[in-house]
Amino acid sequence: MAAATPYATAYANTAVLVPRLPTTKLTTRCSALPCVPPRFSSTSFLASTKHSAESRRSSLSQIRLRASSSEETSTIDPNELFTDLKEKWDAIENKSTVLLYGGGAIVAVWLSSILVGAINSVPLLPKILELVGLGYTGWFVYRYLLFKSSRKELATDIEVLKKKIAGTE
Repeated sequence: MAAATPYATAYANTAVLVPRLPTTKLTTRCSALPCVPPRFSSTSFLASTKHSAESRRSSLSQIRLRASSSEETSTIDPNELFTDLKEKWDAIENKSTVLLYGGGAIVAVWLSSILVGAINSVPLLPKILELVGLGYTGWFVYRYLLFKSSRKELATDIEVLKKKIAGTE
């Protein structure tokens, strides 16, 4: 009994905190959120899900029909594809140059992804570059795309550049 009394007195002095239950009194709240519309009855919900399931089935069947009709018209034979690629590879005279350019392109993409990741990790720099890009896009639209005469000028500039690249000029 002597051991039970100090234990009982220690708990007798502690207060128990009980959470307050909400009262039935209605309070008005000021909120910027719009009111939630009332819920639908279960019958209208079931009807709407049935309708959406039927429309989904009909659209899937239309997609399947289109896919099957397109498969009939454009079937790709893997053997034919590989033979075409082999013929094109055999027709190339300087294969080492093609491999060098391909490897260089892969290395360039890898390095550019590292560079973009490094720039992206600098605080504020991505946002500044985003603003520069938006400004340049706005200028380009104003300069080349907004008016009919400037669109014609852009088209002629592109044609001249194509001819320079192709070497026909």
